[in-house]
Amino acid sequence: MDRQPGWSVRLKLTLSYAGFLMLAGVLLLAAVWAYLLRTYPSDMLIRSVLLRGFGPAVAAVLVSLLIFGLLGGWILAGRMLAPLDRITHATRTAAAGSLSHRIRLPGREDEFRELADAFDTMLAQLEAHVAEQQRFAANASHELRTPLAISKTLIDVARADPNHDSAELVDRLHTINTRAIDLTEALLLLSRANQRSFTREHVDLSLIAEEAAETLHPLAEKYGVTLETSGDIAPTTGSPALLLQLTTNLVHNAIVHNLPRQGTVRVHTRLHSKTVVLSVENTGEQLTPQTAATLTEPFQRGTERIHNDQAGVGLGLAIVKTITKAHDGTLTLTPRPAGGLRITVELPEASQK
Repeated sequence: MDRQPGWSVRLKLTLSYAGFLMLAGVLLLAAVWAYLLRTYPSDMLIRSVLLRGFGPAVAAVLVSLLIFGLLGGWILAGRMLAPLDRITHATRTAAAGSLSHRIRLPGREDEFRELADAFDTMLAQLEAHVAEQQRFAANASHELRTPLAISKTLIDVARADPNHDSAELVDRLHTINTRAIDLTEALLLLSRANQRSFTREHVDLSLIAEEAAETLHPLAEKYGVTLETSGDIAPTTGSPALLLQLTTNLVHNAIVHNLPRQGTVRVHTRLHSKTVVLSVENTGEQLTPQTAATLTEPFQRGTERIHNDQAGVGLGLAIVKTITKAHDGTLTLTPRPAGGLRITVELPEASQK
């Protein structure tokens, strides 16, 4: 934004200090003069002498106050505004692309320190966010490049060998293309949730859970996993489509990351204070808290996959995390002592009208 040049804040503060000091001096001298007039109310000779002596003294005092106010105000304003120089320097450094710089303003707590600490916190969050976006872009590029590279290799092999089985080639290309489409759709869904570009509606999370469980029930039966749903009405506000995607991803992951046979998935909804809670719990392999903490990162997959044909694109829990955040909720992943994982999504309860 183009602005007209103006006075600096330091100069304005200096003039304010000097002006206030001059005003205080004038008022003090006026009070002294009024006192002298009251002391000698009728003696004109004494008044004349006082006026001749008082006038030059007043002028000298006011000039001294002006000089002292300007010099002292300039120094004090400089000391007061010194933290702003460091904050401005940090802002320009960040604007130039360096987010690792921190102000770290020393001294006791005051308004400037509070501003500097808040700015440092913002820089740390921005740096972490940018790093996460860079990792995500690199991983997404790698994930998208892989099916394209495989497709190119298959086509090159087919071109070099005219007698190659075309039906097998078509099947493999279809599988690879389907995976690329699934990954692209997942990336678009992730972007939509990040931007919060959706209309909020009244949603019963218990009905969403039942719908997701009903949709994935055939998959659970196919792999011998018992799918159970229970709980209370859980009213919240948000996007029904996104919340259904969130629940579907959780239940799907719970089925995929399970025991080879006789596994269990439990889906439960409940009210808790001013929030609604959706929990999805499954049996499975033992997980450490450190491993569980990385599962919501994009393209992070568990080390053990029971059903490789249902492995997905590595964005299931990343999408869950983003949708939860977009709905002002919290996501918690807790390894079960007996194996498997308990995932809890806590969202604000819908206001009662």
